[in-house]
Amino acid sequence: MAATAGICDFGWKAPDFSLKATDGSTYSLADVAGEKGTLVAFICNHCPYVKAIIDRLVRDALELEAYGVKTVAICSNDAETYPEDSFEKMAEFAREHGFHFPYLHDEDQAVARAWDAVCTPDFFGFNADMELQYRGRLDASRKEAGPSEAPRELFAAMKSVAETGKGPAEQIPSMGCSIKWKAA
Repeated sequence: MAATAGICDFGWKAPDFSLKATDGSTYSLADVAGEKGTLVAFICNHCPYVKAIIDRLVRDALELEAYGVKTVAICSNDAETYPEDSFEKMAEFAREHGFHFPYLHDEDQAVARAWDAVCTPDFFGFNADMELQYRGRLDASRKEAGPSEAPRELFAAMKSVAETGKGPAEQIPSMGCSIKWKAA
């Protein structure tokens, strides 16, 4: 089911986390923070919206490193109901798509709940002071990749965050598959 991410709550401070990554390490928010900004992407392996943008996300994350912005991805989906989102499959997905950033497993879904993550993909862009400045989409892609000349909204926003500490006032929320929550 499609869902739309929330609007940017400018200045919101994210709760910390400690999550296992597909590289075998455990990371906190401070471990993945960039000098000029941090991009946290809630994604998963099976979602067509994520599949449509994943190579663009990897490209943008790599290019943002030159501006002092680091990226981390988190999968919070229920892997029992959605086995394609299992930890083992996450590691395969990261290798297949050339992730150069940590891919973390939020197995108990506590981080997604604390952050009020809604969909995959759901992007949270922070400035150097770890204040939320972007909660928009990557670009005009939906279940299919948008045109190659589509404006790179997330890239431009995070570049601005790195340079000025501020995100754009106007942001189009991300849309994707709802987070697959475990039964209560």
